Amino acid sequence: MGRLFGTDGVRGKANEALTAELALNLAVAAAHVLADSGEFSGHQPTALVGRDPRASGEFLEAAVVAGLASAGVDVVRLGVLPTPGVAYLTGACQADLGVMLSASHNPMPDNGIKFFARGGAKLDDVLEDAIEARMGEAWARPTGGGVGRVTDDLALVESYVAHLVGSLGRPVSLHGLTVVVDCANGAAFLAAPAAFEAQGATVVRIHAEPDGININENCGSTHMDSLREAVLAHRADIGIALDGDADRCLAVDATGKTVDGDQILAILTLALHEQGRLTNDTVVATVMSNLGFVNAMKAHGVTVEQTKVGDRYVLEAMRNAGHALGGEQSGHVVMLEHATTGDGTLTALHLMSRMARTGRSLAELASVMIRLPQVLINVPGVDKSRADTDPALNAAVAEAGSELGDTGRVLLRPSGTESLVRVMVEAESYDQANDVAHRLAGVVKSSLGL
Repeated sequence: MGRLFGTDGVRGKANEALTAELALNLAVAAAHVLADSGEFSGHQPTALVGRDPRASGEFLEAAVVAGLASAGVDVVRLGVLPTPGVAYLTGACQADLGVMLSASHNPMPDNGIKFFARGGAKLDDVLEDAIEARMGEAWARPTGGGVGRVTDDLALVESYVAHLVGSLGRPVSLHGLTVVVDCANGAAFLAAPAAFEAQGATVVRIHAEPDGININENCGSTHMDSLREAVLAHRADIGIALDGDADRCLAVDATGKTVDGDQILAILTLALHEQGRLTNDTVVATVMSNLGFVNAMKAHGVTVEQTKVGDRYVLEAMRNAGHALGGEQSGHVVMLEHATTGDGTLTALHLMSRMARTGRSLAELASVMIRLPQVLINVPGVDKSRADTDPALNAAVAEAGSELGDTGRVLLRPSGTESLVRVMVEAESYDQANDVAHRLAGVVKSSLGL
């Protein structure tokens, strides 16, 4: 059996790979590792548990709560709340751990379990491995008054919304801005509109009626056509697309054009840079960030530190060097001054605040970077372990790099979970990027084919 934890918690098809039994056992193990259950020295540990609206979240929540309480942990159920809301409240309420039940942007049949340590930080590999190692071990079960108690505090969502609004510091009114927010029928269907309205924006809600089945269904940050149509129909200033657990967002400008995570990160980076609040004049991004982003930041005197793909690697680099801001092209933006994880609603608030403070449209702000055409091809059925060492492939990559020069780049990235290699090429024109990408994909197939 492989490692249970993936890049963002434990995920799988609910009631198939991710069962109630597994959820309960994970919760017990997490209680022992994260809450030091049985060794509290009089301290009764507390856990906060939230979920997105998936139907499977109901039985998985019950299993997690049962596991935690049986291990002597008091549990506060938060109800439906974004992942970053659970992270924030875990720290704000001084809880010993937080648990979020969500599979983010994945289809409805999937679900996942994410844990947060004290302070609201995501777990590192060491803690995840410790939880896996404790699963199935014998343990002393508390009885009587030693078992955990279970309560509900659905009003804590208001504390989270207040935190979002308070992150703007000097109050800035969004009065006069019309925003269409696509809630993906997900976890932020209440919190996101409430935060935007609290700052005076006129809010048009779409896909904000979750029924347990429709989360991410042709909506949200992975399906933006309906948001684009709504922005144009309502003549809105901006559209915000969240994903199922609202830890990321993408945007649409008033003309219906998509503004991706790189562009959002560029806008927020320059805002902090101008205010003298961009630590070390550095922003953290991943190797998948568009070369246009890197070039734009360089032109403004900002260094871009690049990591492996995944917001956990972005966050790790930020913490190690004390950087304030980082993010991914997919829309995960981490603002360490205000959050321990990516937060789509927080990102959107600061994006709209930048519009209000400058009086500039989203399209104007996004024009700070020129996005180079990017082509990504997945090549399946190959020996990904030889992607960095095959002589013929190395020669082809070197030749492509020479052809593109300083106006483009090539990135070969083996998949972390499948037998495939991702070929990404950026160039001055789409035709050139497409041509080079398909040539390299052919070499990958012929050289590494199984």
